[in-house]
Amino acid sequence: MNSIERMQAALNHQEADHVPVYPILCGVTRNLVGASYPEWSTNVDVCAESFIKCAKEFDIDCVVALIDLSVECDAWGQKIIYPENDAAHPDYSDCVIKEIEDYAKIKKADYRNSKRMMMQIELCRRLVKEVGNEKPVIAFVFGPLGTLSMLRSQQEMYMDLYDDPDAVAGAAKEVCETLKDYCKALAETGVAGIMVDTLFSSGSIMSKAMWDEMEGPLVEDLANTIREAGCAVMIHNCGQKIYFDVQIERMKPDAISFLYPPDDCKDFAECKEKYGDKTTLIGCVTPANAVIGTDEEWDKECRDQIDAMAKGGGFVLATGCEYPSGASFDRAQRMIDIAKTYGSYRK
Repeated sequence: MNSIERMQAALNHQEADHVPVYPILCGVTRNLVGASYPEWSTNVDVCAESFIKCAKEFDIDCVVALIDLSVECDAWGQKIIYPENDAAHPDYSDCVIKEIEDYAKIKKADYRNSKRMMMQIELCRRLVKEVGNEKPVIAFVFGPLGTLSMLRSQQEMYMDLYDDPDAVAGAAKEVCETLKDYCKALAETGVAGIMVDTLFSSGSIMSKAMWDEMEGPLVEDLANTIREAGCAVMIHNCGQKIYFDVQIERMKPDAISFLYPPDDCKDFAECKEKYGDKTTLIGCVTPANAVIGTDEEWDKECRDQIDAMAKGGGFVLATGCEYPSGASFDRAQRMIDIAKTYGSYRK
């Protein structure tokens, strides 16, 4: 089987030749072309070259076009800081939303006026052209509340949700309208799916009831837009105690990429039992372990995830979040090898 067939089998909850695999190799790919992080984050030629080279050098089963979580907030003019050896992030000393009254200034933006969103679109277009016949290309989009938090700061926005939830909700809706147009443009590049980061839908950040009220209807609308555009709907959430139940009800995702077991499951085996027939499970190897611990410990975690969730298909072995940008590729290769051998369905 090729990667497209392997991933399709997983999405159809069928066993392929072996467990599909993709350590989430993003920022680390800049090392394949000798680029600095700022150059990789802002130059589509460099960024595309690195992703393409990674897809050709490593036998990963899909390509997730994640640059960083500051792409979408650029549409509202948020100032971005580009560290030399880390992912770009907002300048929180100069937020677009400085006080609650500023939420009213957030209106639907035109993604075509955002240099970073247009870069992401062009990146996806190039990846589809160069590797899309071999591997599914997945676009990555920060959800409405996540994007809004980049214009205010997560902590301040969280407090605002208690002080004036209507102000936050109104701005989040405007952000979502922008993201819907953006997702349509991403779909036009030919990507196989769009992965929405629903950061706030986890017990480590927000209660289930609050998330469902504040972002649930928005991501439901966004998911419907993605699906109508012909793309698979995927979720990424690396928070602790992620809310599978309400997200599945709202978004009906084809797959969920995650790091920790859901809030209503004691472990990954229970997650598979409870949700394995409702969505494809992607994960859940701890990314930090690519740079700490031993090879044997890394290998064991990969095998443990396969043991817990691979039976019957509907599982993709992956890191639960982005592979560390400063790590070597050695453990990514070990994960790939384990998926092919230990994760074989034809033993």
